[in-house]
Amino acid sequence: MRALLLLVDRLSTWLGQAFAWAIVLLTAGITWEVFSRYVLNKPHAWALDAQIMLYGTLFMMAGAYTLSKNGHVRGDVLYGFFRPRTQATIDLVLYVLFFLPGIVALTWAGWTFASESLAIREQTFSAEPLPLYPFKFVIPLAGGMLLLQGLVEIVRCAQCIASGEWPSREQDVEEVDVDKLKEMVHVKDEDIAALDKYVTHEADAAARQGAAR
Repeated sequence: MRALLLLVDRLSTWLGQAFAWAIVLLTAGITWEVFSRYVLNKPHAWALDAQIMLYGTLFMMAGAYTLSKNGHVRGDVLYGFFRPRTQATIDLVLYVLFFLPGIVALTWAGWTFASESLAIREQTFSAEPLPLYPFKFVIPLAGGMLLLQGLVEIVRCAQCIASGEWPSREQDVEEVDVDKLKEMVHVKDEDIAALDKYVTHEADAAARQGAAR
């Protein structure tokens, strides 16, 4: 079971990392359009539509990736003080009551939405239209991946309730932990406090010199 859970984690991670390259395309597209508009005086009517579709794809395909890293925003004011078994119980109830119905509806409606768009070969409303139906198929794809990852998280909740500990998950790049960083460079809180005092003293001295002048 653990191998299957980690396999889904790796799939969500791979898709998230793959679609993250959309930010590079988005940045390059915006840069080129600004140059073309203001330097070459040749704006493109399709540029804004392309930027919106790239950003939407990036945003939607990051959903399963973020869930696999336990990175979605939650109210941690009280949650973080609970024991793992209590946390898992709360998560399980919320997954069943809210997550599953919402994501199933998103995936189902997204597929219908995309199929209808394909049937009419829908395009953007622009002087230089772009095909819109490929982008709309991202909706059910993102919903399906989010649903699959959500089922994995439900299994993790059940395992945590049974064992009292959260199962392991696939790791990836994370934000720098300040305490770990201080340990790595052998810096103590006392050193930082002494440096703060030194900086404050120097600033006060400079202020006094400026006032004397």
